[in-house]
Amino acid sequence: MKHTLVLIALAVLLIRSGICAEESPSLDELTAKATTGDVRAQHALAVRYREGKGVEKDYVQALRWGHLAADRGDAAAMDFIGHAYLTGRGVKRNPSVAFGYFRAAASTSAQAAFNLGQCYFGAQGVELDIPKALESWKKAAEMGNGRAAVNAAMVYLSGEGVPANPQEARRLAARSAELGDVSGLVVMGEIHFQAGEIEQARALWTRASRMKPVGATGQPVQPSENMSAQEGADLLKLIDYRRRKCEPGVFAFVDSPHVHQGYNNCGATSTTMLARFQGKTIGAWEYKRLCPSPAGTGTDWGDLLKASEKIGLHWKLVTFTPDDAGFKQGTDFLNSELDAGRPVVIDFKFIGPEYPGGEAGHTLVVAGYIAAENLYILRNPAIASPGLELITAKDLNRYWRSNRYGALARNILSRPAIVIVPATECLPK
Repeated sequence: MKHTLVLIALAVLLIRSGICAEESPSLDELTAKATTGDVRAQHALAVRYREGKGVEKDYVQALRWGHLAADRGDAAAMDFIGHAYLTGRGVKRNPSVAFGYFRAAASTSAQAAFNLGQCYFGAQGVELDIPKALESWKKAAEMGNGRAAVNAAMVYLSGEGVPANPQEARRLAARSAELGDVSGLVVMGEIHFQAGEIEQARALWTRASRMKPVGATGQPVQPSENMSAQEGADLLKLIDYRRRKCEPGVFAFVDSPHVHQGYNNCGATSTTMLARFQGKTIGAWEYKRLCPSPAGTGTDWGDLLKASEKIGLHWKLVTFTPDDAGFKQGTDFLNSELDAGRPVVIDFKFIGPEYPGGEAGHTLVVAGYIAAENLYILRNPAIASPGLELITAKDLNRYWRSNRYGALARNILSRPAIVIVPATECLPK
């Protein structure tokens, strides 16, 4: 059994098709124009029906109007239909069809060019091809898509599938920030932070944190742009902690590289971050190729553990019961690992009608804790670099659980973790 529930809903948020800003005409006016063959009205009407804006949500009507405009060559409508096939909203999911629509519209639609890059980077409807993903994202960035620019920047920062290029990463992050993308502000702020330019970082993270509603901490299920704004707020809080010496039992932060995941690749990406923390130069898609499941699909944790052995690392699976007693044991263990300077990979489970089959999962890394505030620091492969976010112990208790992380789970709900085996335990007896 593979880890099939790796936040399809999150991918929907990250790959979301553009929504027409012109929503002032009434539904009757739009329908009248659309009926005469006005492709802009047809696309706007499709969006309204898909989103339920001023009308009851109706995917059948959304696709009807979207197809009419797409069939007449409207690039925004082609991206709309591609998005439907990529995410399975109102139609059977078919990444190959989605890829075809994105490719047809990418020369004139920045959103389609962005989505085309997502397909190349996540092996959706096409073979994995990171250089082509970068080419498409750069094209989208030139046309004004800030998310495409920051995605490309993160690839160059981490050297995922291409040589690391800090200069190009900085150029693209600056472009994204210039376009007002909240993730771009976060990444550009991190580039300043790593260069010791703390006040510049603070200014950008402050700006990011004001672009969407934020709280004392965020929620793992909030929309991606809200998550980026929340990350900005969390990074402001963590500025001093990240430069402070750890105090066992009080505060811990284990720094490690961040790698931005591709579609359905959170497991291999999180374990890649663990491998890079231990000095390996492997990329997330390289790590994925060490496992039997194809790119673009979830990865069984048993295969992730076997892959670690192939690159000379020693990890093990530990689990704790999903009740409060298990959470106490689990967090005591997390704290001891973090105090020893070792990050830990864990798995989240989300339940709700918004997820296919009613549930979804996500793998990420625990990087630290702040005991006085009952907070944990996560390094999340699904958000902008550096991927750091704060979570309350209460929310960690709620989400850290899974029965679908692989065959090792045997469908038994627990709190699973992949941990580094200390060198002393690896010595021959």
